[in-house]
Amino acid sequence: MLDVPIIRLDPDIGVPGYARQGDAGADLCATESVVLAPRGGRALVPTGIALAIPPGWAGFVQPRSGLALRHGVTCLNTPGLIDSGYRDEIRVLLVNTDPEAPYEVRRGDRIAQLVIQPVAHCNFVDVETLDETERGRGGFGHSGR
Repeated sequence: MLDVPIIRLDPDIGVPGYARQGDAGADLCATESVVLAPRGGRALVPTGIALAIPPGWAGFVQPRSGLALRHGVTCLNTPGLIDSGYRDEIRVLLVNTDPEAPYEVRRGDRIAQLVIQPVAHCNFVDVETLDETERGRGGFGHSGR
């Protein structure tokens, strides 16, 4: 298990937690209440925590599926990337895609999930050609429906 140092900037909000054993994402909670207007209303919602993710690892902020399914609320910049050198408060950019109903985020609500994963650093090598593959240069929608 990886130890990730955390500072609770808001002592009333708990540390990120896993709902069940084996879950990949730890829940992040809102420290402020905000109303997201319908049809694209968005807000940068603070979580009250700052992390020291170790080098060679990164944090990825992901939406909560229940919020998306029931209310049309998701993360706008998904996944939100937290580099290992970042030390400020984690904030989540939420958006309301519902065409009619506003959505109220309340202080303490679980608003997103944080996944910590190892990341590789690459040595990008300038070459004249790339090796051939079955897919080749096929891009968006290339493989059909």
